Amino acid sequence: MSTSQQTDPLIGRLVDNRYRVRARIARGGMATVYVATDMRLERRVALKVMHGHLSDDTVFQSRFIQEARAAARLADPHVVNVFDQGQDGDMAYLVMEYLPGITLRELLREQRRLTIPQTVTIMDAVLSGLAAAHRAGIVHRDVKPENVLLAEDGRIKIGDFGLARATTANTATGAQLMGTIAYLAPELVTRGTADARSDIYSLGIMLYEMLVGEQPYRGEQPMQIAFQHATDSVPRPSVRNPGVPEQLDELVLWSTERSPDDRPTDAREMLDRLREIERQLGITPQVTRTTPTGIIRDESGASGELTKVLPTAITGPTASVDDIDNANTLRAATKRRSRRGGWLVLLVLLLAASAAGIGWWFGSGPGSLVAVPQIANLSFDDAQGALAEHDLVAVEGEAFSLSVAPGLAVSSDPAAGTWLDKGDEVTVLISQGPAETEVEPLAGKTTEQATGILQSHTIEVTETRHEFTDQDEDTVLRVSVVPRAGGDKVSCAKGCTVHEGDSAILVVSAGPVPAVQGKTLEQATSDLNAVDLKVAADAPTEYSSDVPEGQVLYMWERDGGGNWRPGETVTLVVSAGPEPIAVPDVNGWTIRDAVAELEARGFAVNPSIEDTELLLGFKSWDVYHVRGMSPGAGELVDPSTVINLTAGP
Repeated sequence: MSTSQQTDPLIGRLVDNRYRVRARIARGGMATVYVATDMRLERRVALKVMHGHLSDDTVFQSRFIQEARAAARLADPHVVNVFDQGQDGDMAYLVMEYLPGITLRELLREQRRLTIPQTVTIMDAVLSGLAAAHRAGIVHRDVKPENVLLAEDGRIKIGDFGLARATTANTATGAQLMGTIAYLAPELVTRGTADARSDIYSLGIMLYEMLVGEQPYRGEQPMQIAFQHATDSVPRPSVRNPGVPEQLDELVLWSTERSPDDRPTDAREMLDRLREIERQLGITPQVTRTTPTGIIRDESGASGELTKVLPTAITGPTASVDDIDNANTLRAATKRRSRRGGWLVLLVLLLAASAAGIGWWFGSGPGSLVAVPQIANLSFDDAQGALAEHDLVAVEGEAFSLSVAPGLAVSSDPAAGTWLDKGDEVTVLISQGPAETEVEPLAGKTTEQATGILQSHTIEVTETRHEFTDQDEDTVLRVSVVPRAGGDKVSCAKGCTVHEGDSAILVVSAGPVPAVQGKTLEQATSDLNAVDLKVAADAPTEYSSDVPEGQVLYMWERDGGGNWRPGETVTLVVSAGPEPIAVPDVNGWTIRDAVAELEARGFAVNPSIEDTELLLGFKSWDVYHVRGMSPGAGELVDPSTVINLTAGP
């Protein structure tokens, strides 16, 4: 027994002078559940005790009692029976049917994803139980795998109606909204109201999880998940598990419609559709059905008792004889001896028959069967020992698993709880770790396509990076798969062989960097900021004869090379216009020679005289000389500057 079990003050206590507490089996947000013995009826029961800090809270006290009254009204083989409810001092408690076994949550942890027959069998039973609740006007409000019990004898029951409400009082706000976020219907998030269709939504999420192995929505914070329930549509399970039949795809989509009006009206309608699917797929649910006997439901509440046990015997009046003489006494004694002799013979015959029956029962009849024990997470040697204790033979097998460490048992075949003949073989499926999987080439696909392909191989995309390239926006450039077991990353751009459970990093094109040449610095900065590129505050300048002053010439290359990425800072080079040059000194030159020299340097020239013909055939530019110039010789000016020349003889 664990230390926590030993220190629990309720262990060993006799509650209400009737229920002897044996061990603690579960602890929840409102109460702790123990296995106890009903000393009056000599049977094992589950005792649910409200947490002490809630005992003084009348709202929680009422909710606790309401659970008993709601569940006690449901006489259905797929609903956990509630036998009693009471108060022992400050301690409020419920007495429920004790079902040795596991919850659906534990089965999902063990198998991750259920088979189609397993899923259909569990859904058939849960829907049957909820159909009875909805028929009685009760909304469960907390449908989830933790509240589905899978008994060792094959029975499947839904329990914990702690959040149930009559459909005539269906408003929940604030602290009343206590259903698990992962299974919460959109109307509970947006409007705080619930009815039978809210249970249907939760069932749809649970059905998705059984088929796929995980919930459809994930998030670090509960409100992130709640927001997805309110705004997104649940995807088809076959996207993640191609083995899911279309009929079950459609059942998930129908039951998880965001609008309650588009879902089945209650569990009965959904169950009818499921049974049509069972016939179409040729699946017969393997459900053990039992009918409670010897219990009368008292719904009046007048006596305060929820259950009464029928008397096991009825005693009639006893006749008396007052006057018996000796003869009569002797005759009576003789008759008694005769009858006693006959009874002795009959008793011997009955004992012989019982011995034969017992021998058959335990030798070759049902009594010879043994249940396969739970061996998950044991080594093969330990599992072999556990099976040998039940007279079963262990055979080693292999299975891939994301959750069970290599070398430990994932499960058994047949599964735990299955009844077998002594000496039968049981295959212990030892984990080989995650399965190897081949991923197709991903370069050139969109982010959504690549993510979907990776998820179909049970590989989660943990990071998406962007780079500016000439390729279209959202085109996958590179994919790196990070092994779960450690080691070097594996490139998946051209396809790869990796393992389920690994993670991936996508590098995706952000499209081309905006063209900035010839734009003003202000416009170029605005365009780059629009794609999440920052611009350095100090823009260097360069002379240019082609780009006007103040306009962008080009962008510096990225340090270290490679493509620019969103969020990085770029440097723009701005034109300072053409480079200035010095004016040559042409003073004293003939006008013609001066004009030729200046024009050769790129200047425009404006002589003070025109090139006219003089006497004797001379030209004025050949006769006159430069006597002055503006700008002056040696000044640095733009090459396009006009040089004014003053001519003189």
